[in-house]
Amino acid sequence: QVQLVESGGRLVQAGDSLRLSCAASGRTFSPYIMGWFRQGPGKEREPVAAINWADVSRTSYSHSILGRFTISRDNAKNTLYLQMNSLKPEDTAVYYCAASSRATIWSSATGYDYWGQGTQVTVSS
Repeated sequence: QVQLVESGGRLVQAGDSLRLSCAASGRTFSPYIMGWFRQGPGKEREPVAAINWADVSRTSYSHSILGRFTISRDNAKNTLYLQMNSLKPEDTAVYYCAASSRATIWSSATGYDYWGQGTQVTVSS
């Protein structure tokens, strides 16, 4: 069993930066892909970014955050990160990390086996 715990979310102002973390634990942790999703107030959950755990050069981003957010991971710490720059009020959401043990469409939530509980990011204008 794998547990994912997000942290780092808080209230910030537009234009600020924030880094989210997702710590993974479990007897064996060897994901194929990990991703970040978010769900804003009154909206459906949407994909944000994903990274191939073994090949960090393989990353994917949604168009809405491209150029502002960067996904990365620390293999030794079993931790996934999301660096968010130039935050906008529309980035306000609960951010979730997710992991899949197999190849999957990065943007499809149904392809992920494990999910964290989420961390709230609020961006004020």
